[in-house]
Amino acid sequence: MRNKTILISGSSVAGPTLAYWLARHGFRPTVVERAASLREGGYAVDVRGAAVEVIERMGLLTQVRSLATETERTAYVDADNRQVAGLTADARNGREGDDLEIMRGDLARLLFDATQPEVEYLWGESVTSLVQDADGVRVTFEKAAPRTFDLVLGADGLHSNIRGLAFGAESEFVKDLGYYVSIFSTENHLNLDRQELCYNTPGKLAAMYSANGNSEAKAQFYFTSDKLDYDRRDTKAQKRILAEAYAGEGWVVPQLLEAMWDAKDFYFDSVSQVRLDSWSRGRVALVGDAAHCASPLSGMGTDLALVGAYFLAGELKAVGGDYPIAFARYEQHMRDYVAKGQKSAGDNGKWFVPETKGMIGFRNQNIRMLQYMPWKNMITGGASRAAKSVDIKAY
Repeated sequence: MRNKTILISGSSVAGPTLAYWLARHGFRPTVVERAASLREGGYAVDVRGAAVEVIERMGLLTQVRSLATETERTAYVDADNRQVAGLTADARNGREGDDLEIMRGDLARLLFDATQPEVEYLWGESVTSLVQDADGVRVTFEKAAPRTFDLVLGADGLHSNIRGLAFGAESEFVKDLGYYVSIFSTENHLNLDRQELCYNTPGKLAAMYSANGNSEAKAQFYFTSDKLDYDRRDTKAQKRILAEAYAGEGWVVPQLLEAMWDAKDFYFDSVSQVRLDSWSRGRVALVGDAAHCASPLSGMGTDLALVGAYFLAGELKAVGGDYPIAFARYEQHMRDYVAKGQKSAGDNGKWFVPETKGMIGFRNQNIRMLQYMPWKNMITGGASRAAKSVDIKAY
């Protein structure tokens, strides 16, 4: 086995999954994470199709099922909180069979725990430079002493630091879809019980869904916008942007915005995709959102991260660490799968955040009629079918 020492940047979903499989295959992974500790918060994510099989092969399926959100219904409401359309959560997301929904933080914790104690973690640390040569990659850090690794793998999300260092400026690869998204925890003041409520005005969506056994709720906002100029690390500025975008809106939006100012897990970002001709440069490769973010609107980001990490680690094992061959085979497995996930995002955006009153009414009418349509599974099952469209080979 060659090229055994591997640095992974990122500790959310793709990073720990990659570390787990690399350690199991005989490599020595180290994970570096900018945050001081594991990020426990986040929103609900779907685990479907091939990703469920990856979770099962990790021995985590029972635990994931035990932490599933069990959201039962999504309702679209008017400004007075009266339901105007609704459908089961399974129908909305196209879940079938073993497909699951879990809070991102819960999944991240399970994946992290599965890597203990075999994997080294560097918390509160970040890579500052990468220099490749025939012997490996010389890595410098913000605080720690420089080290040399055989390979470096970027699993650090949409705004990947590793991608920036090895591939070039983010502006070359990140394509905005014309939306912004914000999510944070709040009080479950509507007493939601495994339920999600969505309120639309043209070009905007505000939503609430219950979380953590209905003990709290998640507030979720999407809105259309041209590209905004803001500091990604300035949370207060991002909160002001959201408050201005939703000023004067009805439903429970004012209450949610008031709670926003005290939210400790506030998240705000563009809805964007990452598009690269290749996911590797020499001894450096990318996985998950860093390589091919499909955006939250795709509903497949977690699936792509889990499956991609599995294939990348597996192919490195299969060829004894011969990374040029492994990186090429990893891309061959994933390219069509990623393309389906990225395509679904654009279609979902128009349905999820309609830009006119007429389109909102049309969408609601279709939802009301959906249960009577004999072809309803063809309409709602797209994400689930896409998630099953890759075969998980054994290594």
